[in-house]
Amino acid sequence: MPNDSPALLTVRDAAERLGVTPRTLKYYEERGLVSPTRSEGRYRLYNDEDLQRFGRILRLRSLGFSLHGITEMLKRPLERAEGGHRFSTESLQQIHNAIAEQVSALDARIEAMRRELKEAQKLRNELSPDLDYLKRRLAGENADALLEQRRRALAKTVNAGKTPEAKREKKPHASATGKRS
Repeated sequence: MPNDSPALLTVRDAAERLGVTPRTLKYYEERGLVSPTRSEGRYRLYNDEDLQRFGRILRLRSLGFSLHGITEMLKRPLERAEGGHRFSTESLQQIHNAIAEQVSALDARIEAMRRELKEAQKLRNELSPDLDYLKRRLAGENADALLEQRRRALAKTVNAGKTPEAKREKKPHASATGKRS
């Protein structure tokens, strides 16, 4: 009685046939690009369809496509075309939209991280003088002298933050003092 079931290859045999390492095949499985069957002993077994899928992944990688891009491409069928197989215009548009959506989501995450980083840096800048004060106090410096330094530093930063107009308002005008220029 002939055996009609397709030949299944172990990870080592499949890797050898594809010209890659077994680790490469396991990595693509971890990324969800391929799902081999498992033997009763939980060994990975690859069929012809898996090998064709791996071949497609390896070709796309050799062309410089990212694994995220390849993941989107593998969701769409190739169509027979002159000289081989190609994506239809509709499939290309779907791949484009999916990748553009991922990029947009990443841009939003990057912007949120930038805001969070800015807030963290501001908080760090606020805490640094406190930490310096405590370090100096623990080193035995005089509390009153340190507090006076902090008051002067605070007054300087407050004054530096004022607009030129606000600084001029503090100075008496020549007409108010009775002096003429």
